[in-house]
Amino acid sequence: MKYSGFFILTSCLISAIGMAQTSENTKMVEIKKIEDPRVYLDSIKNTFVSYDVIDSIDYQWVNKMNTLDIYEDLQSDLEEIDLEQVDDEYDGLTTDLLKERLQILNEKTPFNVVYNETLEKVIKSFIKRRKRSFERLMGISQYYFPMFEERLSKYDVPLEVKYLSIVESALNPKARSRVGATGLWQFMYATGKQYNLEVNSFVDERMDPVKSSDASAEFLADLYRMYGDWELVLASYNAGPGNVNKAMRRSGEYENYWNIRHNLPRETQNYLPAFYATMYMFEFAEEHGMKAAEPAPVQLFETDTISVRQTITFAQLAELLDMTEEEIEFLNPTYKLKVIPYVSDKEHYVRLPIEKVGLFASNEDKIYAYVDFLDSKKEKPVYSMEEMLIEQSNYNNKYHTIKSGESVGVIAQKYGLSVSQLKRMNNMRSNMIYPGKKLIVGRTVVAHASSGKGYYTVKSGDSLYSISKKLPGVSIAKLCRLNNMEEGSMLHPGMKLKIK
Repeated sequence: MKYSGFFILTSCLISAIGMAQTSENTKMVEIKKIEDPRVYLDSIKNTFVSYDVIDSIDYQWVNKMNTLDIYEDLQSDLEEIDLEQVDDEYDGLTTDLLKERLQILNEKTPFNVVYNETLEKVIKSFIKRRKRSFERLMGISQYYFPMFEERLSKYDVPLEVKYLSIVESALNPKARSRVGATGLWQFMYATGKQYNLEVNSFVDERMDPVKSSDASAEFLADLYRMYGDWELVLASYNAGPGNVNKAMRRSGEYENYWNIRHNLPRETQNYLPAFYATMYMFEFAEEHGMKAAEPAPVQLFETDTISVRQTITFAQLAELLDMTEEEIEFLNPTYKLKVIPYVSDKEHYVRLPIEKVGLFASNEDKIYAYVDFLDSKKEKPVYSMEEMLIEQSNYNNKYHTIKSGESVGVIAQKYGLSVSQLKRMNNMRSNMIYPGKKLIVGRTVVAHASSGKGYYTVKSGDSLYSISKKLPGVSIAKLCRLNNMEEGSMLHPGMKLKIK
């Protein structure tokens, strides 16, 4: 008797658990019966395992992340910046003060940051023309720079190289030059392949901030082993080692960037000055009254990745996780079609705010159930033996001349067609018809499908029922299965049907 209470309690617990599971299963069964996608979405989300989530990334800030205008301005500066005219003093910056500040920079970096007139002109030009642009870039850099520094440190590349990404792309992962260089670090296709950046119909890893930063750091480290000079490394990163080597040969015994500069391509002549000027703008921003226009609302360490087990679109993720497509695209610029593909032999990941990753992981099966539901609603291609044979055959059209008072429905019924069949045969977008015009109402097929003992040639008056009666062991169901047809499919004389 002393155990009876325990058995009763255990039975109640088992019953409660069973009821809970039954209730959950019942909810999912009920959900699967829903036809409306919006209702289905709400039903799925109502069953999500509860998870505390943060507010989504500010939409306005994401829009400001688009730095295409700054990228184009900086590219124009590299090619056409006016180095002839510059004020002796601008914004309180005199030549002597600039020399002092450049000396401070030089003490902090392995780069050889020394004063020259060209650098002074570029710095003062940036202060005069690009202050607002750099304030925007300072906000965006709060997201990207920690990622860059980690990768640069991994390959022993000076951390100041992070400023190179501004000269290259203005921190726009989708930046594309006129010659096809792509991403934050502007990899050409061949160089990207050399450093294992995949490019295919769905993915362009040159636009992946993490993978492209790792590849860029490795590439820069390789160039340093070649030249042993960081200024020549940056020149060759921009122009290619071949152009740098040619400039060195044309310059005689000189190997210093500033001495071979006049023999480099025009864009590369302004490349290192633009890099040093960018470094100056960031390091002495406060002295020129600059600060981040919009601090980043999310940091890289506040995001994480999760692999997908099924192809899923940005739009679907946005609906399920209460985000916008723009937010997801900002965190996942790698996916060109806004689709995260599932490939059996390679994992693909989606980057999300950490709390959204938790929500995704806790409700993964339900998320994919919603994706399956949407796929089931897509129009599927209908392959009928009738249409396939007509496409592969020579045929003569049979016409009907429209009479006054006739409608599409009347004509279709007269020839045993549905309205949609009649409209499809005549490429009609509406039901509007005019007396005297002709409509295709049938086709006399001269089939050239395979012939032999395994086929039956349809004769005038044949139906699936009459054919099944003529052929022992061949049922209507078998004919439909072998020929990918439905019981109501139309037959035309001359068609070849598989019978075995």
